[in-house]
Amino acid sequence: MIINNEVATVYLSLGTNLGDREGNLKKAIDFISQRIRLGAVSSVYESEPEGGASQPYYLNQVIETFTRLAPRDLLVVAKNIELKLGRVGGSGEPRTIDIDILLFGDQVMDTPELIIPHKRLPQRAFILVPLAEIAPRLVHPLLKKTIKDLLESVKGNAGISKLKTDGV
Repeated sequence: MIINNEVATVYLSLGTNLGDREGNLKKAIDFISQRIRLGAVSSVYESEPEGGASQPYYLNQVIETFTRLAPRDLLVVAKNIELKLGRVGGSGEPRTIDIDILLFGDQVMDTPELIIPHKRLPQRAFILVPLAEIAPRLVHPLLKKTIKDLLESVKGNAGISKLKTDGV
């Protein structure tokens, strides 16, 4: 489905803590770029699992994309990519890849299958850090605060470090 033939700017988060973590991110971006146009791509950041869970550290990244797909159709694309990359595990469990729609233009929606903007975005430093790298002045459509301001209000981003890499 196409939304009014307009291109929406969409921010996606990518996370992985199983297998070849850097390779998982690269493959996810490759699959995404086959379906929608890529914009800015953040650095890769390593972070502790939420809640101090005993599992491997995550690699996180945020990408800017441009699409004419409707939000639900983009969700289907993201979930299919997760399946192609062997996603196992539910929320809070280790996984090969997790793709979340963070922001979809200035749209706001709350359905059983999709909430935009992502409901935990304002509290997640491991997402705000890479998002602020590529879009610090982007304004959250509900909170009316910039991503930079949201990041400054979050405590506990000490466990997040930029991965020294050739680039993903």
